[in-house]
Amino acid sequence: MHSVVLTKGVPDFREGQVSFDEDGHLERGKTPTVMNPNDRFALNAALQTKVKHGGHVSAMSMGPPGYGNVLGEAMEVYADDLYLLSDRAMAAADTWATAITLSAGIEKIGDPDLVFAGFKTADGETGQTGPQTAWCLDYPIITHVIALEVDEDEGRVRAKRLVEGDVDEIETVESPLPAFIVTDPEYEASYRTARHRLRRKQLKAETADRAEEYEEHLTTWDHEDLNLDPDYIGLDGSPTIVSSVDPIPKAPAEREATMATLDDEEAMADVLETMRPFAAGD
Repeated sequence: MHSVVLTKGVPDFREGQVSFDEDGHLERGKTPTVMNPNDRFALNAALQTKVKHGGHVSAMSMGPPGYGNVLGEAMEVYADDLYLLSDRAMAAADTWATAITLSAGIEKIGDPDLVFAGFKTADGETGQTGPQTAWCLDYPIITHVIALEVDEDEGRVRAKRLVEGDVDEIETVESPLPAFIVTDPEYEASYRTARHRLRRKQLKAETADRAEEYEEHLTTWDHEDLNLDPDYIGLDGSPTIVSSVDPIPKAPAEREATMATLDDEEAMADVLETMRPFAAGD
């Protein structure tokens, strides 16, 4: 059972990490890049599949050379090896050109049984790259997946998915393998037997060791390795035209902070008096 998980580097939007210029535009060079949070669910789904059925899990990303760190973060969740698709010809790609590049990378790896992707990215919010990549591969796709089981004998995957527009309604669908799975943020991996729980613990320990030296497990391919025409990838291959970018307004500070040091007895007494009602359950 071979699974490929697609992931992306996004700006670290946690408070204090994002840098904006004076016009309110994001300064990517001054903002740390992290793995897209939604991709964690896809990686956990691939890990669950390996725990139950064995096989191999590959994590793949497209981006600049620095995205190796993002793949290292993915390996901490779980991956056996890493693939980075990177060169200048791929830069500034929209979702369509990205999907073309990713599908070429997947095909170069081989014929995986399952391809996993997160619901959407924290920076683009389009949710298009996964479905477009599935279209390029001509794979059946199941989206908004919250649980899945694989029947290796029948060569099928059965998944529970949230029905669009109604998170209270769940449907069960089946698909032949190979298939493309888009996990929902509500996805929960299930390990019901002691054997599976022990196997998961073992695999997590192994991937933690690999992640410390993730560069040794990283393969980088450029457009020539993937036999891609530069006219059809990157900016040149992107039909999307961005007419303008609106600056992000700076929100006013809503929190007030009072500084207190341990050697200031009066200030610490005020802190204790403020916290006392909450400690009592009020």
